[in-house]
This record gives sequence, structure tokens and C-alpha cells, in this order.
Amino acid sequence: MMRRYLIAGLLVWVPLGVTLLVLNLLVNLMDRSLLLLPAALRPDTLLGFHIPGLGIVLTVVVVVLTGMIVANFFGRRLVSAWEAVLARIPLVRSIYNAVKQVVETLLSSNGKSFRKALLIQYPRNGIWTIGFQTGETASEAKAKTGYDLINIYVPTTPNPTSGFVILVPRQDVVELDMSVDDALKMIISMGVVTPRENNAAAGRKPAGPAGGVARGTPGP
Repeated sequence: MMRRYLIAGLLVWVPLGVTLLVLNLLVNLMDRSLLLLPAALRPDTLLGFHIPGLGIVLTVVVVVLTGMIVANFFGRRLVSAWEAVLARIPLVRSIYNAVKQVVETLLSSNGKSFRKALLIQYPRNGIWTIGFQTGETASEAKAKTGYDLINIYVPTTPNPTSGFVILVPRQDVVELDMSVDDALKMIISMGVVTPRENNAAAGRKPAGPAGGVARGTPGP
């Protein structure tokens, strides 16, 4: 009986505690944006006490104002001049360009990155792994392999941010009905949390590499 009560209590407090911990980390991180203000203009100095979360307001205001500035002709010229300066710095330009391309792809309304969960046979035939399409493979890779390849990000458990990219032929990929959020929950929970299947997908078998039903036979 005591064990039952203990588990019931943990089911309440552990998710709540982790949520509060993550929110507290994000609030404290954004509150550091207040350090951009002169010491005399900081809320702590003006009010005489600290109010958590004011950094979030400042961050949103700065981001919105920046967007308003770069949305016009003068702002675009300013950004172009700034990027031209960064392009002259060897290491900085590589990091900046890579991060910019990732952000542009993720925020694009018509982009294909992380829009659907996929099922692939990895690390061998008969073993299935969840991944996410991140883009189309370069034409050089397609020409040299003879396959229509797509870029797939395979996240690791329980930290989905540490994963790897593999190039998979399109015909070997099975699109899942589950949402990206459900797939991430499954990965983070190490398979403990599984999405609810709808009636249409409940009886569906995953297609094999050649479009048939996978038999689970190991590859060579």
C-alpha cells in the first residue's frame, strides 16, 4: 500500500518539478538580457527589488523591434553589410551561415524540416528507428548513388538534440501517422510513452524497403 502511494505521489510531483525547473531555467536565461541595459535603468535599480520574468518582456521587445527594422529596405541593407563583415572572418562565417540556414529552414512556413515522423530500418533490416526528415539530399549524392535520397535526422534517447544524420532512399522510408510531438515524447521517454493510434493506422503494417510488407529478415 505504501509503495502504491509513493508511486502516485511521484507521478504528481516529478512532472511538475521538471516543468518548473525547465521554466525557471528559461526565465533566468532570458532575465540576463536585462544586463544589456545601463545599471541605472535596470528594473532592479528603479524598483528596488527583482521581478522574475521581466527579461522575457525585454527579449520579446528587442526581437520584435529588430524584425521591424530589418523588414524595410534600410534594414536589409544594414543586415547585408553586417553579414559581409562576418563573411570575412573564417571560423565565424562558417558558424553564422550554418546557424542561419538552420533557423531559416525551421521557421519557414513551407519548409519540410521536422514536419513529419518517419520510420526507417536502422542499423540493419528488421530493426526500425524513428527519424525526422530535415531536407532533400544534394544532387551530387543522388547522382553518384543512383537513389533518390532524403536527409533524415535520427535522434538519440533520452536527449533528442544529440543525434546524427543519415541519407536514406525515399522508397525505404515509411511515413508515420503520429505527430512530431508524439514521436519526440516516445523518444524522450525511451519508448515508455507511446502515442494513441487512430483506427485507420491501428491495423496498418509498415511498408518494407521495396514497398512491400517488412518481414523482419536481417540484412546481410
